[in-house]
Amino acid sequence: MPDERHTDSHPPARPFRRPRALAAAGLLGVLLATGACGASSDSDSMSDSKAAAPRAAGAGAESAGRPSGKAGSAPDPGSAVAVHVIRTATLYVEVRSVTKAVSAARGVAEGAGGLVAEETTERVDDTHDASHLVLRVPQARYDEVLRDLAGAGKLVSRTSNAKDVTGQVVDVESRIATQRASVARVRDLMDKAEKLTDVVTLEGELSSRQAALESLLAQQESLEDRTTLATVTLELSEPEAGAGHPDGDTGFLDALGGGWDAFVTMLRWIMVAVGATAPFLVTAAVLVLLWRLLRRRPPRRRTASPQATKTAGAPPAP
Repeated sequence: MPDERHTDSHPPARPFRRPRALAAAGLLGVLLATGACGASSDSDSMSDSKAAAPRAAGAGAESAGRPSGKAGSAPDPGSAVAVHVIRTATLYVEVRSVTKAVSAARGVAEGAGGLVAEETTERVDDTHDASHLVLRVPQARYDEVLRDLAGAGKLVSRTSNAKDVTGQVVDVESRIATQRASVARVRDLMDKAEKLTDVVTLEGELSSRQAALESLLAQQESLEDRTTLATVTLELSEPEAGAGHPDGDTGFLDALGGGWDAFVTMLRWIMVAVGATAPFLVTAAVLVLLWRLLRRRPPRRRTASPQATKTAGAPPAP
């Protein structure tokens, strides 16, 4: 009987132990799974944060290279913007003396606060001189300089041109400001970069952006020079032989000078002709002189012998 009680009491205890074990095992599994998920999420977040640093650096470099819409936008029409104009002119002037005209043109340019950028003087056909001058004068004295240069002689032709480059100047200034900000941002990213690859990439970006900035600065300097100083090209030449007075009026002295030149030219050609025919003239003169000498010489008379005279005086024989 005791054995039978024991066998009867033991089986009922099993149903109470199994559910507890199963619950404990399930709770442990849930805890383990939760910890694994947390660890994986932490590791993923750490890897994402590490990978985000280079991407953020690259995105910052790209954003630094793109000008912002506000900086690159057109200027406000209501704002006061200085007008920038490039002025050029070309003058062809006929003068009596190119040397004196060149000196006078140099004085006009320097007196106006400008300079002579280029000068070329040459002899044309061994008859007259010609000179090519490029003058740079301030914009404020541009019209005055043109009047002075045109009054130096006979104005043959005049061409002037004015080009408004205000929009180009404003655009270059805006791009320079944007590019400087871009270079500054790339330098900040270089200071914050930790990896060598990121530093190398940012150095390449900085070099390209610095080169672009220097190109824009060169454009700005060229525009400033051309809008500050006007360019005047002056062509000077002397009148050709036989041409009238540079001013178009012919006076007594001009006519006298022309006649004297013609007279001297005629004498020059006569002397040339005489020199070319001198040998033939001398030879002909010598021949004529000899012929005259021979013609004036009297002929020789024949003298009769005494015997012939006696014979001629005796009477003829019977």
